Amino acid sequence: MNSEPQPHELHRGLSSSAALSLNVIDMVGVGPFVTLPLIVGVMGGPQAILGWLMGAALSLCDGLIWSELGTAYPEAGGSYAYLKHLYGEKTWGRPFSFLYAWQVLISAPLSIASGCIGFAQYISFFFPNASRPFASTSFAGVPVVLSGKTLIAMAACALAMLVLHRNIFAIGRIARWLGLAVGLTLVLVIVAGFTHFNAHLAFDFPAGAFHLNAAFFAGLGAGMLISAYDYWGYYGVCFVGAEVRDPQRTIPRAVLGSIGVVATLYVLMNVSVLGVLPWRELAQNSDSHARMFTMAVFMEKLYGHAAAAVIVVLIALAALASVFALLLGYSRIPFAAARDDNFPSWFGIIDQKHRAPLNSLLTLGGITLMCCIFRLQEVITTLVVIRILFQFLLQGLAALLPRHRSERKTRGFRMPLYPLPVLLALSGFVFILFSRPNFLRDIRTAGLILAAGSVVYALRYKRVRSVSARS
Repeated sequence: MNSEPQPHELHRGLSSSAALSLNVIDMVGVGPFVTLPLIVGVMGGPQAILGWLMGAALSLCDGLIWSELGTAYPEAGGSYAYLKHLYGEKTWGRPFSFLYAWQVLISAPLSIASGCIGFAQYISFFFPNASRPFASTSFAGVPVVLSGKTLIAMAACALAMLVLHRNIFAIGRIARWLGLAVGLTLVLVIVAGFTHFNAHLAFDFPAGAFHLNAAFFAGLGAGMLISAYDYWGYYGVCFVGAEVRDPQRTIPRAVLGSIGVVATLYVLMNVSVLGVLPWRELAQNSDSHARMFTMAVFMEKLYGHAAAAVIVVLIALAALASVFALLLGYSRIPFAAARDDNFPSWFGIIDQKHRAPLNSLLTLGGITLMCCIFRLQEVITTLVVIRILFQFLLQGLAALLPRHRSERKTRGFRMPLYPLPVLLALSGFVFILFSRPNFLRDIRTAGLILAAGSVVYALRYKRVRSVSARS
C-alpha cells in the first residue's frame, strides 16, 4: 500500500501522527472559542458542560462507525465509498453516493467557509472597522454581507488553497506542526483558567438546572447541536483514506484518538473559563465584542491586553488550520465520484507533480469563496442539518445493512458492542434534528438539495445510457 503510486493515482503518504494531527485541527478551528457563550445561553448555566459531554459521547459512537467503515474501505472520498459499497455499486449505492457527492458541493464549502469567517472574526480584533459593511442584502431570506471581514475570510480560503498545492508528505508535515500549535493553544487557555479558578463561579448552577422537563431537553438539543458542530472533523482522515499509510491501524487511531484528545481539552477549557468569567455575563451580555472575543476578554482579565492579543493570534491560526484540513479532505470526494464515472471526469484529474486532485480542490475552494459572504450563524445551522441528513444518518443506516453485517466479520476494525454504538449515534442525531425549532424549514432546504441532485443524476444517467446504446 505504501509503494510508489501508479500514474494518475494518489500516494499513501500520511503517517499515524500526521493523520491524528489532521483530525485535531479539523475538529478545533475557531468553534470552541466562539460557541462557549452560545451553549451556556441555550442551556441556561454551567450545566452546558453536559452538552459537551453528550457531544463527546455522540462523537465517540459515530467515530466507531467511521473507524469500522474506514478500515473496510480505505479509499478516497470516505462516505462516498461507504455508501457506494454498502448500498450496492450497481443498485442504490450509485445514486446514493452521487447525491452525497452532490450535497458536498454545497455543505463542504459551507463548512470550510465557517472556518474562514471565524478566522476573519478573530482577526478583526485588530481591525475594528473591518465589520463595517460595504453592502448588504439577503438571498433566499439569508442575510448577505460584504465587508472587510468578508475579504479577510476570502483571503484565508485562498491561502489554504495555495498551501495545499503540494504533495501529501509535505501536507503531513504541515499538519503535525499545526496540530501542535492548536493543542498548545487549548492547553494555554486551560492552564490560565485553572491557575485563577473559582469553583463557586464554575459550578453556580441555577435553580432547577437539572429538572428533566421540556425546557431542559430543548436546551440540551440546542447545546448538542452546537457541540456536535465543534466536535465534527474526527472523520477527516477517512476522506483521504487512499493516502493513509497502514489504514487498518492509522484510521481508528486517528479517529478515536482525536475524539479522546479534543473532548478532554474541550471540557477542561470550558470549565476553566467558567471558573473565571461568570456564566450569567456570558449568557446575557449583549456586547457583541465580548461575545465574539470571549477568549480575548478572558485573557485580558487575567493578564492584560497583550495576552489578549496573543490568544487572538493563536485562535486565528487554529481557524486557518481547520480551513486547511477541511479543504484537503472534502476535495477528495468529488475526485472519488469522478473516478467512478459518477461525476464529471474533470474532477478526477490529478496534478502529476504533487499527486493531488487539483481541479476538485480548486472547485470547492472557488465555491467556498462565494459562501464567505454569509453570516457565521446561518452557515453553521444550515450546515449541521444538511450534514446529519445526507451523511451521518444515511451512513449509520448503511452500517446496519446485512451486507455490512457479514463483511465486518472478515475485514478491518470491529467496533465493540455492535450494533449498540450505531443505534446510539443514530438516536443522537435524530434528537438534534427534532429538537430544532426550525426543523421543518431545514428539512425543506435539504429537500430542495435532494430534488435538484435527483434531477441532475437522472439527466446524467439518461445521457450515459444514450452514449452506451450508440456505442
